[in-house]
Amino acid sequence: MQKIAVLSVALSVCASVAAQAGLLGSPVDLQFIAGYDGTVQRYVQMLPAGFDPTESHDVLIALHGHGSDRWQYATNTRDECRGARDVAGSRNMIFISPDYRASTSWMGPAAEADVVQLIGLLKSQHNVRNVILCGASMGGASSLIFTALHPDLVDGVCSSNGTANMMEYNNPSFTSAIAASYGGTKAQVPEQYTMRSPELFPGQFTMPVAFTVGGNDTVVPPDSVRRLAAELQTPGLSDVLMIDRPTGGHSTSYADTVAGLEFVMNAVPEPATMGLLGLGLAALIARKPRSR
Repeated sequence: MQKIAVLSVALSVCASVAAQAGLLGSPVDLQFIAGYDGTVQRYVQMLPAGFDPTESHDVLIALHGHGSDRWQYATNTRDECRGARDVAGSRNMIFISPDYRASTSWMGPAAEADVVQLIGLLKSQHNVRNVILCGASMGGASSLIFTALHPDLVDGVCSSNGTANMMEYNNPSFTSAIAASYGGTKAQVPEQYTMRSPELFPGQFTMPVAFTVGGNDTVVPPDSVRRLAAELQTPGLSDVLMIDRPTGGHSTSYADTVAGLEFVMNAVPEPATMGLLGLGLAALIARKPRSR
């Protein structure tokens, strides 16, 4: 498994991205009527500065953590959120932060349907090039779950401190919320937990993938993500970046957030170009070719 350290080159990349921060417009609170159940569902949209609707844009969809909502990634100053916004701004991306059935989503059936509908809505409203998912904690797990379920809708994914196996995940703090989202417990609806365990479906990940984990994370232990990342080293599957901090906890630094997202953006299909990270970290990351 390839790993990277936040060396001087990576730090300079983060400084370059941070220098271009603020290139997103103000957050706008929007809504749609969910086809799943007719409820009003909300999302925050931030367009790049000087947005030209005639030009094509990549879209970054950021999925919040347990207990939060659409405003977490839109306004929170924690490293994962700020890093995602800064990368989107530096790359002239459309930034989207949905509720996806806040605050205890875990990408259950309703949340899944909402994100499918939202991607379709964005494509009908904008000239969308690539759709990239990211998220941390519950959002990190949800970004992997959605990608495994709908690989045709996702061009790249960056998961921070998430799980890749809902059948295995057993944190009692979240058991009831997950059961409510999935329509029952593991014993009652095992098929829901199985289909939402991306580790069991590595062949779905044909797009660039970046993972960040902490070895001391007891909230969402990293083992399932480590196994999935190792499996994705199989020839013909994803471009993969694994940032594994053995002494890290349940959080991802600004530098690692930026590194993960930049890796994914540099590996998406044409017309994406080598961005800020591509040149600087070329000597640090051995990236395997993929087929799609």
